[in-house]
Amino acid sequence: MSSSLIFTFIFTLCLLSSCFSSSASLHNATDENVTLRPQHEIQKLKLIREHLQKINKPTVKTIQSPDGDTIDCVPSHHQPAFDHPMLQGQRPMDPPEMPTGYSQENESHEDFQLWSLTGESCPDGTIPIRRTTEQDMLRASSVRRFGRKIRRVRRDSSSNGHEHAVGYVSGSQYYGAKASINVWTPRVSSRYEFSLSQIWVIAGSFADDLNTIEAGWQVSPELYGDTNPRFFTYWTSDAYQATGCYNLLCSGFIQTNNRIAIGAAISPVSSYKGGQFDISLLIWKDPKHGHWWLQFGSGTLVGYWPVSLFTHLMEHGNMVQFGGEIVNTKPGGSHTSTQMGSGHFAGEGFGKASYFRNLEMVDWDNTLIPTANLRVLADHPNCYDIRGGVNRVWGNYFYYGGPGKNSKCP
Repeated sequence: MSSSLIFTFIFTLCLLSSCFSSSASLHNATDENVTLRPQHEIQKLKLIREHLQKINKPTVKTIQSPDGDTIDCVPSHHQPAFDHPMLQGQRPMDPPEMPTGYSQENESHEDFQLWSLTGESCPDGTIPIRRTTEQDMLRASSVRRFGRKIRRVRRDSSSNGHEHAVGYVSGSQYYGAKASINVWTPRVSSRYEFSLSQIWVIAGSFADDLNTIEAGWQVSPELYGDTNPRFFTYWTSDAYQATGCYNLLCSGFIQTNNRIAIGAAISPVSSYKGGQFDISLLIWKDPKHGHWWLQFGSGTLVGYWPVSLFTHLMEHGNMVQFGGEIVNTKPGGSHTSTQMGSGHFAGEGFGKASYFRNLEMVDWDNTLIPTANLRVLADHPNCYDIRGGVNRVWGNYFYYGGPGKNSKCP
């Protein structure tokens, strides 16, 4: 037998030996996983059930929403916020002084959520809370991260797959912000992606000390298990690391309203070349007690973020952002087709592109003033873009959004 044939034979034998060895190892590993996995699953379910006991509070009434949500009417003094060490034993504050220049608008109303269309409501002295299920938590990457964002806010570019089209102001002191936000049902291509439109009030640097207060609407299959646009809130005082969460999924935001369920689906929504629907949101700092309040629509107070939750936002914000954000997981190596806003570019205008209108700021003496020096930025303008403007009816406004993946955004 020639030396070359011997080499080929030995090499082949070694390969076969490795394959059998790898196959045996894989088989053993599989057997081991079969043995270990039930214990792992049991432990995870135990952690989930413990967490659910913590955030799903005793209820005095339960309402079934047409979209499958269960809404629990929880005594307001038993809501999750009062589990926070700094808030234990407290009760919700009385309504604050409204900003000067605030005028009620006629287009908004409280019955903007699917669950409220049943005609049922929560009794006085209670608040409606969307019940969290085992399924909700099993969709999360981990029990510890459930209800939390990964670390991200637009600085001047995107990161971690997050892409934005926003209007923003910076370089001054901001005590609140107001806008009306067009509501759509953008397509979200993966359960690990989301599409949202919101207001951010920001303080601190874009490092570990970032403070944010956030509110708007979002489509998030991972968080909610469906593709309905939902009203949401968020907060963090350490750049999304250990503090804060969506909605009432941790102790923090104190709800005072018995007709709005944070995290519940919004209805109606806008349609392309059809009816348009928007929600008006106002966030402002109560000059007397310092808490950050949230108002929906025409005079409906939702609740407040206690000032004690924050460091930099104890005083004021140093940036405000309005706009859209999506997550791009780059499926198959190409850009996601998850939509932002209506899924159409800003240039298509009213009835086709999504908008923010009547952008205003709250200044140091609790006065609402028109937004000055608004800048707009889209970090991937071939995928999602933004165009600003000013007129007498809408004041400061912009159109924004896009389809994601297209011939110019491969």
